[in-house]
Amino acid sequence: MSSHPLSSTPISRIPTNVRPLPPPSNLHSTPAQRIRIPSHVYKHPSAILLELCTSMKELHQFLPLIIKNGLYSEHLFQTKIVSLFCKFGSLHDAARVFEPIEDKIDELYHTMLKGYARNSSLDDAVSFFCRMRYDGVRPVVYNFTYLLKVCGDDKDLRRGKEIHCQLILNGLASNVFAMTGVVNMYAKCRLIEEAYKMFDRMPERDLVCWNTIVSGYAQNGFERSALELVLRMQEEGKRLDSITIVSILPAVAGIGSLRIGRSVHAYSIRAGFESFVNVSTALVDMYSKCGSVGTARLIFDRMIGKTVVSWNSMIDGYVQNGDPGAAMKIFQRMLDEQVEMTNVTIMGALHACADLGDLERGRFVHKLLDQLELGSDVSVMNSLISMYSKCKKVDIAAEIFQNMLHKTLVSWNAMILGYAQNGRVNEALDYFCKMHLQNIKPDSFTMVSVIPALAELSVLPQAKWIHGLVIRTCLAKNVFVATALVDMYAKCGAVHTARNLFDMMDERHVTTWNAMIDGYGTHGLGKAALELFEKMKKEVIRPNEVTFLCVLSACSHSGLVEEGYHYFGSMKKDYGLEPAMDHYGAMVDLLGRANRLNEAWDFIQKMPIEPQISIFGAMLGACRIHKNVELGEKAANRIFELDPDDGGYHVLLANIYATASMWDKVAKVRTTMEKKGIQKTPGWSVVELQNEVHTFYSGTTSHPQAKRIYAFLETLGDRIKVAGYVPDTNSVHDVEDVVKEQLLNSHSEKLAIAFALLNTSPGTTIHLRKNLRVCGDCHNATKYISLVTKREIIVRDMRRFHHFKDGACSCGDYW
Repeated sequence: MSSHPLSSTPISRIPTNVRPLPPPSNLHSTPAQRIRIPSHVYKHPSAILLELCTSMKELHQFLPLIIKNGLYSEHLFQTKIVSLFCKFGSLHDAARVFEPIEDKIDELYHTMLKGYARNSSLDDAVSFFCRMRYDGVRPVVYNFTYLLKVCGDDKDLRRGKEIHCQLILNGLASNVFAMTGVVNMYAKCRLIEEAYKMFDRMPERDLVCWNTIVSGYAQNGFERSALELVLRMQEEGKRLDSITIVSILPAVAGIGSLRIGRSVHAYSIRAGFESFVNVSTALVDMYSKCGSVGTARLIFDRMIGKTVVSWNSMIDGYVQNGDPGAAMKIFQRMLDEQVEMTNVTIMGALHACADLGDLERGRFVHKLLDQLELGSDVSVMNSLISMYSKCKKVDIAAEIFQNMLHKTLVSWNAMILGYAQNGRVNEALDYFCKMHLQNIKPDSFTMVSVIPALAELSVLPQAKWIHGLVIRTCLAKNVFVATALVDMYAKCGAVHTARNLFDMMDERHVTTWNAMIDGYGTHGLGKAALELFEKMKKEVIRPNEVTFLCVLSACSHSGLVEEGYHYFGSMKKDYGLEPAMDHYGAMVDLLGRANRLNEAWDFIQKMPIEPQISIFGAMLGACRIHKNVELGEKAANRIFELDPDDGGYHVLLANIYATASMWDKVAKVRTTMEKKGIQKTPGWSVVELQNEVHTFYSGTTSHPQAKRIYAFLETLGDRIKVAGYVPDTNSVHDVEDVVKEQLLNSHSEKLAIAFALLNTSPGTTIHLRKNLRVCGDCHNATKYISLVTKREIIVRDMRRFHHFKDGACSCGDYW
């Protein structure tokens, strides 16, 4: 047979002068192919050594012995040496043995093709197959199955169809082994219906074929169809083996059916499969994904001969069930027992560190992945970016991202989400724009990452732009993207647009209901929030802890105290949900805002869990609103015991004293802050104009229009005073009344409103975002500004929305 160089010739272009193939029954061996091997060859010690060879090092040690004994030219040895080089991943060495052989037997070609399929690209494997045909080698059935497997793994449907055609032309359309490979290829290429057609047309089907189609349905997200096929399989007299069990357990996990999972587990025990490591590992994974991580751990602990996959499944199970601490303990055990780790192990550990916010251990895992030489693994690096982002080290994450040679869409998504989670909205949007410029098409995860970033900006034109992009990328029907849009519009002040989107959704997740209820709540539409919650209770969606937090918050913003008590009790009574710290905080806030301060303090004293800083923070805020010095001091003292260096709470206490004209105590608080180096959070307000965001700080003079803004504010101040506005100067002392008014006029929200009034046409609604709670004087002044300028002004502060129009605010002065 002549040698022919590798080429990229398509299968369809195989030379027409290749001799016809014999019928299928003769494909496996013919008399001409049978070669007699002398007994002195296959019984030689060198042949036995090759059979026992376990590494490349051993193979290189055996080769001189084979050559010395004159056996290198024997077909048996040539084929075995090529096979071993391919097995150990050295296709180059295999080719060095293969190419010089003049009288190549067919088995050599088959062995080399197997090597190409396992160790090289699909194109190289197909090219070698074409060379085989050119050299007159008759293909055997497993030549096609090797190629079909690679096509499936690469999801190369075009090549897969070509191989399928060649298989038919070679008379193998009824061969169970070959057609099982075809079924597997179509399933892995996500054409499960085509896979089923091939399966259904087979005149006879063995257990391997059944397992292949069951696995195909499970892996393509058709879990219930996979389980139905198993029932049909049993009806046709096929007994489930361990591979069937391993194939259907992911399907059970996918639908989250613990009852079916237990049934499969029971069958495994009766069939004697529980001792199989792959079955036990699949059971660990199934129980974890069905929320029964305790059972998963029992199975894991009883396993003998755990593989790295078993360890990975247990780590992932704890992470997915919200117990990253336990996941890290399993990871530590792996280290102690010196279990060889994989990229999946490292990704699980990084996920656990991210959820824990444990930077120290995260850095340890980072060093470990460098030692394991996983720095080029894109999936690992994506997990590393997420870990640093969640540990508040987004700049390190950005550095890792920049150094990556091959960035995937997941890499971009991780970086965008990282910036968004760390409040660096502008950087998140910059990365999204860079991604867009590089023609990287966003997916639903991209949108769910970038939309919340835009929601934080609270700029309606930008919200409309991203909504348009969602529609153009055909993602508007995705429930998570649509939910993010609902939340975004609500946070941009367009709560009615949010409701329209909510009503248009064909499918709603519990987070969708939560977003809409919370939207109504932050806009002061408590009644609408509760009506929507009552509607939710009539649907199949079950409220969760976040739902009740949104409901209680809505009650708080609207002063619905009795309703809040009712829903707080309903949590445990009707839904078995134990109130968490946030729920208790919402109740304290509800009672405090309603000026039921003594009741709120009693509520705190009777809490079944130890109150944290958020509880006393809500109490202190309520005391600030209602000017209660006594309870304010009690709450502040408890706060400073828990966190003595929080500047925000020191400022709140100072404001309580200032309102009561207790200036000596104000001075004492400020002195304490100065001694400890505690900084007051600077107040800022942002307003968007012509796609540019303008930020104003209290007293700022650096804006290009600063002189014009301050001059306009003086004139505007006179106009609103005529309308009835009286400046609230109680919080300012030690200066003249004129100076007090000037200080009040320099508050960031007033500067932003003045800028917007100067630079927009009459009648335009003004949208404003503020990082702190709106002060009483600014709230009062903005009501009068909306009256004299005939403008609607929408202000989003750190807690809620205020819609000012015609001299009134949507909050009804209850905030």
